[in-house]
Amino acid sequence: MVEELVGVVAAVGAGALVYVASAARVVKQYERGVVFRLGRLHGDVRRPGFNLVIPAVDRMRKVNLQIVTMPIPAQEGITRDNVTVRVDAVVYFKVVDPSAAIVNVEDYRFAVSQMAQTSLRSIIGKSELDDLLSNREKLNQGLELMIDSPAVEWGVTIDRVEIKDVSLPDTMKRSMARQAEADRERRARLINADAEYQASKKLAQAAHQMADTPSALQLRLLQTVMAVAAEKNSTLVLPIPVELLRFLERGAQPAAERAGRPQEAGDAESAGQARDAGDAESTHRAQPTDRAVIEERAVDLTEQAGEAMERLRRAVEQ
Repeated sequence: MVEELVGVVAAVGAGALVYVASAARVVKQYERGVVFRLGRLHGDVRRPGFNLVIPAVDRMRKVNLQIVTMPIPAQEGITRDNVTVRVDAVVYFKVVDPSAAIVNVEDYRFAVSQMAQTSLRSIIGKSELDDLLSNREKLNQGLELMIDSPAVEWGVTIDRVEIKDVSLPDTMKRSMARQAEADRERRARLINADAEYQASKKLAQAAHQMADTPSALQLRLLQTVMAVAAEKNSTLVLPIPVELLRFLERGAQPAAERAGRPQEAGDAESAGQARDAGDAESTHRAQPTDRAVIEERAVDLTEQAGEAMERLRRAVEQ
């Protein structure tokens, strides 16, 4: 009798153990459990931890509440300015209502993926190429709103949407490269023209300054000759500017004027003597003497100019 009682207790205990094992459900921290009793939603969402359900009557489905990262396959479309592009993106979403995610939609992941692809193609058709390349923040916000509107009914919220890459045809890439090259060349030409304009203004100021002091031009010429001679060239071309000749000419004019003053004085004196005494021969005698003085002065100036050029040549050779 005792043995039979012990066997019954053992059988009941084993059955209870089997029942508890089949009814036990463990929900993880990042999950929630939705229980269906005889096909109907029963009770509240089960919290994380140990939970019991009725075997063969209740069925629990676990829903992950973590943020899901879902890549959107590349979608090909035509932009508003008639450019064919391929755009791929990524969407981040999570479940906020486990019951709606199970009851209202068959597969919320597949539904979000299809809605994201459709919305991405719609965004491509409404945008221009420049917006896809440079104004992605605005497009991301518009794409997020388009996906989030129907996803609310599925118990899903869209965290964010990011456009990853925009693929352009090779012809468009070459066109954009030529455009960028032309724009940079235009900017380079403008900068070069502005530099030439500023340099011309400075050169004009320097020319006016050298016109006031001709010796500065000679010093500048010597500096240029020294810079060229520093390269140790076998042949040196030395230009003689017209301004230098004018400088020498200006230096010769005062000497000629000083030499002509005695001539004029002599002519006046001779003319007075001729008028007083009527002696025309004295006038003819004075003129050859004055001409000889002028010729002698001119020869001296020529020799001085030659000596200056010789010193300049020696300085260049050194």
